[in-house]
Amino acid sequence: MKRIFVTGVSGCIGHYLADELIQQTDHELFFLVRNPDKLKFNYSTRPNIHILTGDLKEIEKYSDLLKTINVAILVATSWGGREETEEINIVKTLTLLKLLDPVVCEQVIYFSTESILDRNNQPLKEAGEIGTDYIRTKYICHSKLNQLPIASKITTLYPTLVLGGDEKYPYSHLYGGLPDVLKYADLIRWFKADGSFHYIHAKDIAQVTTYLVDHPLKETDNRDLVLGNAPVTANEAVEKICSYLGKRIYFRFNLTKTLADFFIKVFYIRMAEWDLFLMDYRHFTHKNTVTPASFGLKNYCSTLDDVLALRGIPKKV
Repeated sequence: MKRIFVTGVSGCIGHYLADELIQQTDHELFFLVRNPDKLKFNYSTRPNIHILTGDLKEIEKYSDLLKTINVAILVATSWGGREETEEINIVKTLTLLKLLDPVVCEQVIYFSTESILDRNNQPLKEAGEIGTDYIRTKYICHSKLNQLPIASKITTLYPTLVLGGDEKYPYSHLYGGLPDVLKYADLIRWFKADGSFHYIHAKDIAQVTTYLVDHPLKETDNRDLVLGNAPVTANEAVEKICSYLGKRIYFRFNLTKTLADFFIKVFYIRMAEWDLFLMDYRHFTHKNTVTPASFGLKNYCSTLDDVLALRGIPKKV
């Protein structure tokens, strides 16, 4: 039985992951959480589940415990505010990693983001130069991982667009707002746009992570895993969603970058450098993305029909 230390369990991915670890393993689990009242999963099903009420900012108080940990899963992150993101995403994350014993700890599963990678799965320099506070700090932390004593034990996961949430689990930002976005389907179906993306459900992220706990990658394996289903173009997404909703597409206007720039100037829309970069980059796709099926497991959510159905959106025929 392994001793597993997990941060970030109060969020969307964290809830699915905690539930998966509880239901699919017998390992001793240590969940670090600021407010246990936010937890919706049942952590009283067995005696070797421990809720540690605390903050990553005070990670040093768990120094003795961390020296006994076999697997550390680092999901916790800060999304905004320069000082907050730098402290959590860089300083305290690196502090936690340094507190692990490289002899006792079999592996670290560290959560980053696809936004710091280019299409060849290499660091995207713009992410470190003009990225949001969240993206920039994730980029910086990533650049420092190979300098740590525990470096050879780290597997980094890069989730693509994260879906997930229901009455039991917190919604991801994207999934929570999906019904509101679909209200504009009658308008969106008239336009074409150049772009493509990957997506993955938090349940599938949890499946992959839990699998890695008991099947750690070798030092010679690729230890940088981009989590996502096959890429979908923006036009394909609109077509599939409209088909699901029973909305016909007659013809479509091409929404070019020139037209987008025109609207930005006419309506005096202020955009950050990163947002402008995304308008040019457009294709956030990556090589060799991973899902549960990559490890012989069954995907929970593979298609856009799955995405809509799991969100409780009825299909019209």
